[in-house]
Amino acid sequence: MRFLWPDLLWLLVLLPLVVAAYVWLQRRRKRTALRYASLAFVREAMVPRRALRRHVPPLLFLLGLALLLVAIARPVAIVTLPTDHETIILAIDVSGSMRAEDIKPTRLAAAQAAARAFINDQPSNVDIGIVSFAGTAAVVQAPTQNRDDLVAAVDRLQLQRATAVGSGILVALKLIDPAVRFDLRFSNPRLDVGDANHELSLDERRAAAKPPSKPMAPGSNTSAAIILLTDGQTTTGPDPIEAARLAADRGVRVYTVGIGTVGGAVIGWEGWSMRVRLDEDTLKAIAQLTRADYYFAGSADDLSRVYKGMNAKVVLQKKETELTAFFAAAAALLFVAAAGLSVAWFNRIL
Repeated sequence: MRFLWPDLLWLLVLLPLVVAAYVWLQRRRKRTALRYASLAFVREAMVPRRALRRHVPPLLFLLGLALLLVAIARPVAIVTLPTDHETIILAIDVSGSMRAEDIKPTRLAAAQAAARAFINDQPSNVDIGIVSFAGTAAVVQAPTQNRDDLVAAVDRLQLQRATAVGSGILVALKLIDPAVRFDLRFSNPRLDVGDANHELSLDERRAAAKPPSKPMAPGSNTSAAIILLTDGQTTTGPDPIEAARLAADRGVRVYTVGIGTVGGAVIGWEGWSMRVRLDEDTLKAIAQLTRADYYFAGSADDLSRVYKGMNAKVVLQKKETELTAFFAAAAALLFVAAAGLSVAWFNRIL
């Protein structure tokens, strides 16, 4: 915990003075009572239970005063709070290497099962979109809250050739921010003002030629996130690091999931075979650039645990939050409790 106005913590030195004043008043009151009160009243006041109880309201008042003085210094702490994510895009690799059986029954089947469970675990107010990528990327399901449509979209995923991780990131980013413009045919999406599926008008080209707006801080967009799952290395399409930088400039986190075994796997398809390995370095770099996390899944159980853990990560996040209101509210409750007990027990306020 830290304080925005730490110099005001010096006010806490008033607490010992308050305690000293209370002790002095109690001694003075006792001398006055012994001087003027009847012997029966003094005996009643000396009962240990009543003597202890009369100190409870002042103690509560003192604790409330301490919390109030701390609140004045404006405490700040890292707390875990629900995120306000409104859109989550699942970008799933459907390249031929996903047919490998080192993760049972296959990598793709395990990914589909984990994605279905993740979708069903999300709050009903969260829009989820699905992007598939292999040699290029495509929107399988636009962001929606209809879980049946999303599950059906996951079930429709089909294997294709090549792996374009950068394309998967860019198309997922386009679903979050339609203003993003890129060309999937080029290795550096920053150099282009259009995309492969849309011919820009003259006005659009002029608008795209204007200097870009000031980039957002990486990870600062709390309304959306991308979850990227892949099992291989980029073989075509835009540079995934450059694509990640575009996402970082818009504050969008890209959580990456690497699926496969450490040694990779040999797959065969239509008469040819090859060994596919996971490019963990790139996935870690993507996550680091966008202030997200990288996860490795070496089995179907691992993948299921990753998605469950990521569900908590996406739904809950740690934020630096000012706690002044909480301390002030707690102080107010203690003041009310002190006054209420004093009135109930002694017919006076402290």
